[in-house]
Amino acid sequence: MATKMTTPPPLEEGDTVGIVAPARSIDPQVLEPAIRLIESWGLWVVVGKNLYAREHQFAGKDRDRAADMQQMLDDDNIKAVLCARGGYGTVRMLQHLDFHHFSKHPKWIVGFSDITILHSYINHHLHIKTIHGQMPLNFPKEQTDNTSTQMLRNVLFGKPLSYSWNPSHPCHIPGTLCGRLTGGNLSVLYSLNATPYDLQTKGAILFLEDVDEYLYHIDRMMMNLKLSGKLDHIAGLVLGGMTSMNDNSVPFGKNAYQIVFDIMDELEIPVVPDCPAGHQDPNLPLIMGSHVKLYQHEGKINLEFND
Repeated sequence: MATKMTTPPPLEEGDTVGIVAPARSIDPQVLEPAIRLIESWGLWVVVGKNLYAREHQFAGKDRDRAADMQQMLDDDNIKAVLCARGGYGTVRMLQHLDFHHFSKHPKWIVGFSDITILHSYINHHLHIKTIHGQMPLNFPKEQTDNTSTQMLRNVLFGKPLSYSWNPSHPCHIPGTLCGRLTGGNLSVLYSLNATPYDLQTKGAILFLEDVDEYLYHIDRMMMNLKLSGKLDHIAGLVLGGMTSMNDNSVPFGKNAYQIVFDIMDELEIPVVPDCPAGHQDPNLPLIMGSHVKLYQHEGKINLEFND
C-alpha cells in the first residue's frame, strides 16, 4: 500500500511566512523586492537571524544556517518557509536539523535547485509534501507577479494545480502515467546517492532538471541513476529545464535532452519533455510528493495534481 502523504495547510491572508538561506549568501537589496511582493499577497514576512550572514560562499556557518531553519520549523506562527536561494550548502546544514516538531505540525517548504535535498528528505522520510518552486532570489524585481510567482501564490493559498504545455521535443506518452512526483535537480540527487537522504523512485514519476553542467557529466549522472537501479521501476520521467549546458573542445555529440532520451529509451520508460520548471522562465511550482497524472491530448502534455 502506498504511503499516505501529508499536505501542509494552505495559507490565509494575514499569515506569516519565513525566509531563510540554507546555502549560499544573499544581499539585503537583492531580497527586498521579493519581500515587498510577498507582503502584497497579504502576508507578513520574517527573516532568519543569519539570513544576510557570510562565511565565504555560504550564508553563515552551517550551524547558524541550520539554527535559522530550525527556528522556522518550530515556530507555529510561521505558516510557510521560503528558501531565499540555492547554490550549494543545504546538505551541510541538514545534519543539524531536528524535524520532530515539523513532522507533527507541517508547513510548506519552498525552493528548488540545492533545496532538492530538503524535498528528498521531507518527502521520503517524513511523508510530507513540499513545493519545488521559485525562490525569492528569482522573484521579479518590479515587485509585480509574473507567471512563476503567481502560480506559487496560488499553490500556497490552496488553489488547485494543473498544467498543459506544447512539447518542443518529440514525445509519445502511452496512455496515462500516474505516480508520486519526486526528484528535482539532477546534480543534487546524484550527490545524495548512498546517503540517508537518497532518492526513492519505485513507482514514482521522476522529475529532473539541471543548469550549467557539462554534457558528459549529464551522461555520467544519468548512467549512475540507471546502474544504481533508480530508473528501473519508475512510471515515467518528466524532464524540466536543462539550461545553459556546456561542452568540451571535443564535442560530446549529444545535447542534454538526447542524452536522457537515449538512456530512457533503452529502459523503455517514457520521457515527458519540456516541463516548465527548473532554472528557466517560467519556473512553475511542482508539489513534490503529490500524486500526479500525465497524459497527452491533441499534441499537448497535461499534468494534473490529484491529491
